[in-house]
Amino acid sequence: MKMSSRLATTLCGISLKTPVLAASGTYAYGVEFKKSIDLSALGGIVVKGLSREPMEGNPPPRLYETEGGMLNSIGLQNIGVRAFVADKLPALRGSGTAIFANVFGYSPEDYLEVVRVLEDAEGIAAYELNVSCPNTKHGGIFFSSDPVLLSELVGAVQAKSRRPLIVKLSPNVARIDTVARAAAEAGADAISLVNTFIALAIDPRTRRARLGAGFGGLSGPAIKPVALRMVYEAAQAVKIPVIGLGGIASGTDAAEFLIAGASAVEVGTANFWDPGAPVRIANELDRFLKEEKISSVGELVGTFKTQWS
Repeated sequence: MKMSSRLATTLCGISLKTPVLAASGTYAYGVEFKKSIDLSALGGIVVKGLSREPMEGNPPPRLYETEGGMLNSIGLQNIGVRAFVADKLPALRGSGTAIFANVFGYSPEDYLEVVRVLEDAEGIAAYELNVSCPNTKHGGIFFSSDPVLLSELVGAVQAKSRRPLIVKLSPNVARIDTVARAAAEAGADAISLVNTFIALAIDPRTRRARLGAGFGGLSGPAIKPVALRMVYEAAQAVKIPVIGLGGIASGTDAAEFLIAGASAVEVGTANFWDPGAPVRIANELDRFLKEEKISSVGELVGTFKTQWS
């Protein structure tokens, strides 16, 4: 599918047909959607998080629909990085879109091993480091909440990577600008945010949690205003590209994140009810650009006019 030239952009030197990507954890490994959507029309796919070894994930139920959003507690279930390289990646190489590998672990060694395996594989444009995990070597402190641990992790992975490194930040921190700067100063080529907000849903009749693991991650339209604020703050704090996500369900949603300072966006929760959402949103964004007489999507990035300045 040919996309409008207005949408063409680059991210960390990677050419993208559109700035709209499918977010990790919401588009499986990409190949599962080949029969229902033209993958070449996507700006890119961030595949399901990959770990050192296969993981079964959390006990069910794992999803719960909330007012204006969704709670999930999948538990990073995945087939493991080696199975991904052997069984999924070959079919993605001819998809016609950029493939981003989401990487996670519970120690720096976990991340480094996943990246080591991926380094030997072809067909991957960049890595997205999910730092919303507890560092089990340091008593369960989350990489995303400690700038020192985050810097050490990003620096270690960057030193072993030949591909661009995107660091996906958690919103569950006191100040997003602090961790954004820590990631940038440690060598990140870009940052993406926000990941889900830690949340809880209770069944009042059973007095138990709606999810099998108790807490879950809140995503969807309900988090958009907070995500938008954090993307703006992060973009003000760093000079590297920012990828925005959090409740994007329309072309104007995407435009808002770009105006706030994002160079690209990721669509997540909307994919659960509309697998074609990234393409639809890109087309809606293109119509917005045409109506606003903007010839290139890059002209929209960082144009927010604060009323208080």
